[in-house]
Amino acid sequence: MEREQLRTESTLVVTVKSSEEFHDDVSAGIEALERDETVDSTPTLSFASYDDLMDTLTPRVLDLIEAIQREEPTSINETARVVDRDVKNVHEELGRLARLGIVFFDEDGQSKRPIVWFDEMLINLPFDPDLDETTAAAP
Repeated sequence: MEREQLRTESTLVVTVKSSEEFHDDVSAGIEALERDETVDSTPTLSFASYDDLMDTLTPRVLDLIEAIQREEPTSINETARVVDRDVKNVHEELGRLARLGIVFFDEDGQSKRPIVWFDEMLINLPFDPDLDETTAAAP
């Protein structure tokens, strides 16, 4: 989705799906669009395993996301001050979150303002006994 479209969204769904399931969902969506059917376009971030999700969305990262949403800092430096963390660490974390589409930046000269575009994050954890052991392992 484009940034302007994301600004109108209020929810990010986070889930765990195998690569095959994700591929099947995307293929089914494309086929539905080709038949002029409506498709659920809820922004979704899918992880391949529970471990990947938990390694990415740690309590510290969730605190950072919440602080950006609540405080609306105007730069990465200000963001680091808000969460009382090292600027380099916050910069690296924001880069990872931007690559995942969780945040994006409004740039003004050399200043980059992080933006969390959603008001709510729904984490959907399917418990599928057919998943292999490494995927189904929970912390």
